[in-house]
Amino acid sequence: MDADIIVIGASPAGLMAARNACEKGADVLLLEKKEEIGNPPHPANSFFKGMLDRCGEKVDPSYVVHYLKGMKIISPEGREVIVKTPGYSIDKTSFDRFYVEKVIKTGVDLRTGIEVNNIQKESGEFAISTSAGVFSSKLVVISDGINSKMASWLGLKTMKHPEDIAWGIELDVRAPGLGKPEMFEYYVGNHAPGWKTTYAPRGGDNAAIGAYVRRCGKDATPYLNAWVERFKKLKGLEELEVVRKLSGGDPIVTIPGEYVTDGIMVAGGAAGQSGIGYAMRAGQICGDVAADAVKMGDVSKNALSEYRKIWEKEFKVEHYLGRIGLETLRKMTDREIDEMVKVFEKEDLSFIHGSAFEQAMQVFIFMLKKKPSAMLKYRAFLRNK
Repeated sequence: MDADIIVIGASPAGLMAARNACEKGADVLLLEKKEEIGNPPHPANSFFKGMLDRCGEKVDPSYVVHYLKGMKIISPEGREVIVKTPGYSIDKTSFDRFYVEKVIKTGVDLRTGIEVNNIQKESGEFAISTSAGVFSSKLVVISDGINSKMASWLGLKTMKHPEDIAWGIELDVRAPGLGKPEMFEYYVGNHAPGWKTTYAPRGGDNAAIGAYVRRCGKDATPYLNAWVERFKKLKGLEELEVVRKLSGGDPIVTIPGEYVTDGIMVAGGAAGQSGIGYAMRAGQICGDVAADAVKMGDVSKNALSEYRKIWEKEFKVEHYLGRIGLETLRKMTDREIDEMVKVFEKEDLSFIHGSAFEQAMQVFIFMLKKKPSAMLKYRAFLRNK
């Protein structure tokens, strides 16, 4: 065989799976279809400290382009909820390459410019047909992102709600002083059905703005165009230089479905696991379990299901609460959203802490004390829309 484990896709989840499996003694081959990892980058250029804390990784200054103090969640009427939490605007290409170097140092055999065409199981081993020939292994980890088709080739339905993939377009833009603010801005409302439009300061004159929607097709262009015009008015800009345009999808509330079977594990966006830090943690779990399974000589679905058990213990509640929240938001009117945001406006939210479940309960209790009638807005989740 060419390796104990073959990882397909050098996504954040794939890189972590390869690294962890190799660190535990497995012989790992990582295949990536891009000739140059990180080019072009995925339109995910900001995250907050809590996200990366979930996978135990420390932020490295080498890929940070601008430090943020928190975020503003802005309603259709312009009401603001301010959440103070350390954040980072990053160069995603530098971020990817930072972790590529870490992975290579562990001993992972990384090969780029190789596209996978088919996966077949032969005599208890997997034969992976690629543009560079056929590779074989005992176990395969699929981590090639939101557009992956490989899991479906193997009969896996990795997302329970694939219709809820959020498709978005992001622009790197430039205007005098546009990147100097220290707060990320999320704009919610019916102008971006199902999710948000954003403004991410990136230092100096640089920023990123984007539109992300659900159940509106894969092309978010109409929503982005409208957002650009609105953004210019909000910031008093006559001109806005567009430096680069990126597009992609996020399985934000699709909920992971089937992502483990005999000899096969799926991680990251391909498995409906959203968010850089969360996907990286999923990759770590996947790599650890994969290495243990190979060492024990048992790569059955039953043995590999330890990956699912650990992931669900850490993330299941959070993903389901996130789905309830975003589905409620999608079904609410702009007026209802304004009334909801009004409850939190000018409030100190530093009390929110703990697990996702604990945070959700703290928010509900706060709303109940502050304005009990606001809780009724959560009936929106039950609407047929």
